[in-house]
Amino acid sequence: MLGQMMQQPLLVSSLLVHAERHHGEREIVSRRVEGDLHRTTYRELAARSRRLANALTKLGVQRSERVATLAWNGYRHMELYFAVSGMGAVLHTLNPRLHPEQLLYIAEHAEDQALFFDLTFLPLVAAVAGRLQKVRHWVALCARAHLPADAAKIPGLLCYEDLIDAHHDRFDWPEFDENSASSLCYTSGTTGNPKGVLYSHRSTLLHTYAAALPDALNCSATDSILPVVPMFHVNAWGLPYVGCMTGAKLVFPGPALDGKSLYELFESEQVTLSAGVPTVWQGLLAYVQGNGLKFSSMRRTVIGGSACPPAMLRAFGEGLGVHVLHAWGMTETSPLGTTCAFKAAHAGLDKDGRYALMAKQGRAIFGVDMKVVDDAGQELPFGSEQQGELLVRGPWVIESYFKDVGGSPLRSDAAGRGWFPTGDVATIDADGYMHITDRSKDVIKSGGEWIGSIDLENIAMAHPAVAMAACIGVPHPKWDERPLLVVVKKPGAEVTRDELLASFGGKIAKWWLPDDVVFVDAIPLGATGKMQKNKLREQFRDYQLPSA
Repeated sequence: MLGQMMQQPLLVSSLLVHAERHHGEREIVSRRVEGDLHRTTYRELAARSRRLANALTKLGVQRSERVATLAWNGYRHMELYFAVSGMGAVLHTLNPRLHPEQLLYIAEHAEDQALFFDLTFLPLVAAVAGRLQKVRHWVALCARAHLPADAAKIPGLLCYEDLIDAHHDRFDWPEFDENSASSLCYTSGTTGNPKGVLYSHRSTLLHTYAAALPDALNCSATDSILPVVPMFHVNAWGLPYVGCMTGAKLVFPGPALDGKSLYELFESEQVTLSAGVPTVWQGLLAYVQGNGLKFSSMRRTVIGGSACPPAMLRAFGEGLGVHVLHAWGMTETSPLGTTCAFKAAHAGLDKDGRYALMAKQGRAIFGVDMKVVDDAGQELPFGSEQQGELLVRGPWVIESYFKDVGGSPLRSDAAGRGWFPTGDVATIDADGYMHITDRSKDVIKSGGEWIGSIDLENIAMAHPAVAMAACIGVPHPKWDERPLLVVVKKPGAEVTRDELLASFGGKIAKWWLPDDVVFVDAIPLGATGKMQKNKLREQFRDYQLPSA
């Protein structure tokens, strides 16, 4: 044997060990449920995580057992990220925005053994505690002094800070197979029961490496990162792990996600990078623009979860000097799949050309391969601009759902390789930039031809009077389906149906033009901030379109 490399498993605990050793003094700032601003460091985070691992061991939590959380973005939640996964158990982040019946199903299906929760969710926990038979330990994420009187509704309730204080910080993180499960996140389940996606230590570490790359999220020790995207959904897009890997300062917003609260935190903590879904940024933009404000430190933000309207790209870029990095991913891809970083060839693009490119979801980061296939399953070449179904594969892409619910989701190609069907309809240009045109379940098929609802929504969103727009297909006697535009107006703004439809002139093929516009007070949003078009289709299934 000529020589070989060390064999060291890729484990989540190694991120925390690195952060403590090399970035121990770097700050982690959290706005707490208690209402104050809490400051700690990576060194203290590591010590408290070890205390927590000892506490979990004393509670009888075994390797591979699931430990659930119902919590906002904060330092205690991050301690759970590392203590639970680091000791070999599985962190299961529950989404508090789901319906209680879905939460019950998920917690029972996951066989959660313990549940840690912020006091915000005490009423929700009290309502379901009696029906969750497998949960052995209930822990409130607070100090005993902050426990409200009605906490007694939960028998045997433990206090998080008591657990931390009762144990020492000497704990040796175990080594085990890097393919072991580290965390669990369920899909939002808009149709049928949610399905569990089980991330491994290996997939998490590789995803963290890729996310921090310059052409991905471009994170470094000089950054101050505020994840608006919640830690209860797809690990806050991996940013808590990226913080440890790079030594970036982390700023957690807690429960206050309104525009005013976020802006004040951006400024006071000199945030340089943030990440979230478009619906959250609408509130921030409205506050900043309405008060004539600017950002003193934030220069870039990641927008994903659903397509970012081009009008939002320009509002951030031209009005506030913040570069928007458009990204795409899903629960099943850990989530990062693509980012819209420029190539050298794009240096000469004019402003309009740059924004046109930025409106796409971007190119695959290393580790992810993707392709678009037609109805027959044949791959469409890059640059054809023909839309089809998007398939992906890679080391942090799902192979099977937790407990093999629904069987394997993968499709095999001619070489026997598995590809995950995303359910997105997309194109890929000659430079490899992918552009989502719709979800396959949301595509409007009129007279046998596809109409991309996202394109129509983006045009509507560019109108100054429109706060939010959704386009759905409704039945038509001749064309099977025709597009109906559902619109929420900005407060105090006015626009008529004809004025809004006139704004589409010259921007789309005439047969794409929506047949009608309906103005509503609100568009239903799902647990991750995405528009629930399935509910809109149900609401307007009997809608009578005007005759031509």
